[in-house]
This record gives sequence, C-alpha cells and structure tokens, in this order.
Amino acid sequence: MKRLYENALIYGRLFTVDRPHLVERYNQALGAFRLPATSLESFDIDRTGFSPQVARELDDFDYLDPAGINRRFIILTPAQASLPVVHTRFSNTGGLMHEFYTANARAIHALTIKDVIYGEIEDNVSAIEDIEDLLSIEQVEFKVLSAENVLAKAAELRTLVDRLKSEPDAWRDDAMLEHMVELARTTGDIRSNRMVPDQVVFRHSAFWTSHFGGTYVFVDDKMTTVISDPRAPGFRRSRPWQVSYLDKNDHARVFRFLSRSGRIELPSAAWLEGSGFLDHRIDMTLKGLMHRINPAADLATADPVMMQTFLARNAGPIRADGVYPFLNAARRELSRTGRIDIRDVPDALRFQLVRGKPDHPDVWLTNRLISEYVPADFITRYVFNKQGFYDDYEGWADGWRAFVVETLKSAYLSDKPALRARLFGLP
Repeated sequence: MKRLYENALIYGRLFTVDRPHLVERYNQALGAFRLPATSLESFDIDRTGFSPQVARELDDFDYLDPAGINRRFIILTPAQASLPVVHTRFSNTGGLMHEFYTANARAIHALTIKDVIYGEIEDNVSAIEDIEDLLSIEQVEFKVLSAENVLAKAAELRTLVDRLKSEPDAWRDDAMLEHMVELARTTGDIRSNRMVPDQVVFRHSAFWTSHFGGTYVFVDDKMTTVISDPRAPGFRRSRPWQVSYLDKNDHARVFRFLSRSGRIELPSAAWLEGSGFLDHRIDMTLKGLMHRINPAADLATADPVMMQTFLARNAGPIRADGVYPFLNAARRELSRTGRIDIRDVPDALRFQLVRGKPDHPDVWLTNRLISEYVPADFITRYVFNKQGFYDDYEGWADGWRAFVVETLKSAYLSDKPALRARLFGLP
C-alpha cells in the first residue's frame, strides 16, 4: 500500500490536523468515545474525521465504526465537507455526511470556531446479524455533541433569551442575567450565530455494505432488492413479500434486474462510439491477459507491434478466456450496424458492454456493482469501488502493481472529471 499512498491513490485529499488546538479537540472527541488520546502531532482526517494515522496508532481501523453500524464522526472544521470518505462499512456514509454538512452549514461553521463536534449516525439497529437488520435501516439520525458543551449552552441561552423577552420582570433577575453573560462567553452572540444543527434526520436509501461479504440494497417504490451471497443469514427469508433476493453470482438475474429497473445504459452507438468505452474495456482486458500469460512482460513499453505479436503467439489461451474476442466482435458489430443486441450476448459477458445510467440516482452504486463483474477493468474498479480495488491490489505481484499505479496516475488522476464524463457520462 506504500506505493498507493505515495501516489495519492489511497488516503488522498485529506485534511491535515497539525495545529495544537485542533489536535487537542480531536483528543477530546476520542476521549468522549472512550478511546485513547493520540500522541501524534500531525495526522490527516477525512469527511467523517477518520484518520489512517490514528487508526494505525490504535491498531484499529474501525475505531470510528466499532460495530459496523452507527458510524461515529468527528468534525473539526467545515472544510471536511469537501473531503472524501476513505474508510466505511456503508457506501452511503459519505452521502449522509454531505447532507448533514449542507443542511447545517451555518451551525457547523459557528460551532467549530470554538469547539469540536462529534457524535454518531444512529439508526434503530445496534448490530448487523442478518439481512433483516439491514432492511430495518430506513432513516438515520445524527446524534450531535460538542466537547465544550457549546450546543447545550447555546440551547440554554436561547431559552433564557426567550424568557427575558416574554416575562416582564425577568430583567430584574440578576443571577439569570449574570448566567446569560457567562454562557455568552462560550457561545458568542447566538442572534447572529446559529449554534444548533437544524436538520439531523436523513433518509437511508440504496447502499452497499461490507457485511456478509458485500451486500447491495436497491430500493424502488414497490420492491426492495437485495443482491448478496445466498449464504448470508436471512437471505430469502426476511420479508419475502416485499424483498426480492438475487444471488450476486447469478449474472443473468442481476443483469435483468438492473435493466428492467432502468439503472443501466444498454449498448448503443449513441454513447458507445463517442465515449471510447469499448476501446477502454478492450485495452484493460488485453493488458490483463498479457500480464496473466506473461507476468514478466513490461507493459509500460507495450506498443501496437508488441500487442499484435502477443495476440498471434497466444491465440489459444486468449480464445479460451473469451473476453477479448467478444469485445472485438462487439466493436465490429457496432461499427457495422450501429447497435448490439444484448439478447445475443452470453450472460457472463453482458456487463462488459453497459454502464450505470448517468441520470439515475443510483448511478454510482450501480457502477460499483458492475465493477464486480469486470475485474480486469481496474480503472472502473478504482473509480467506483475503491475497497474492492484495494483488496485486489493486495494480491497482485509488484510489477503489475507498478503498472496499475502508473496507469491510474496518467489516465485518471491527471483529470478525474474528464475521464468520468467521457466513459461514464458523469460530472
């Protein structure tokens, strides 16, 4: 993972905490969670306050997610709103945090001037033991606290201000007035600074979770669909009247669900020709084959002549693998007729030709699921399913790791929006 870290492919774009008062505030939040204080003088945090350096120090990468549910958060600065989330058990943690920051921007700005905000993203489930526990999560509530108790003091001061306005003789209560002054020393002027978050309850919709080997939950008007390992406890037994269960290894049924629910863009010249999507998949597949068949090959110097030579010398194993010949045939068919009939494509290969529908709310989750079925496309895997990419990376040889890192740097990190827009139709 060192190479990924050095090239900003893991734990990139984080906020560096190196000012003593911010380190102290972070330790106050850790103490409130009954965790040891960090001895680090500088560390990085993501949108939720998770720090990879603190995690290594504590030898616990789940220190903000101890039960895999009811995620904890630590907010030192409003600047965290624009950071990524780099470690989570649920794919929508980042989205929920973004909604919280957006809905309560003024309060977060005012509070973090004087204090650290911390708490939990709570729901009605305390542990994930089976599928039913996942289905029970319909909304979450941010339980918000602050180390210096600014939130409670602001609420108390607001009550006393209202009393002062509504009770004719309240201004004669010297003790109350002195207490208000004391509270204001901590909270500041609450008339201009909104100190209490307004919105703390948010809808919990479609998501992926790492539980049970990776589970996807898609929510539609009349049906919820769970895509998981069929060995997961509760699979096909929890709420069968309102939940459809799909074995994630059943390519045909998973594809049919995504297609019928309007979550994928089927192959057509309208988007395939201008995006370079097929060429991208062909290149990823060919490079993967070259490494698999000849691990010593220097892919960094691969040119068209080298690739043609490889194809000629390895026609047998390439034909046996099947993916490269299929994609080449699909490209020819698209060029000749302007269309590809997905019904003629074998179930296991259909995901090679589709992407998440760009205007669907679940597009990122859909592309994450698609990446499970196109493992050779490590760029798609990295963009939409970083944890899956990191798991793959752990099992790769060093030479392949180096090639993948250099490819991601040149093809993705150099201009992320451009690649997302071209290949996936996303901003």
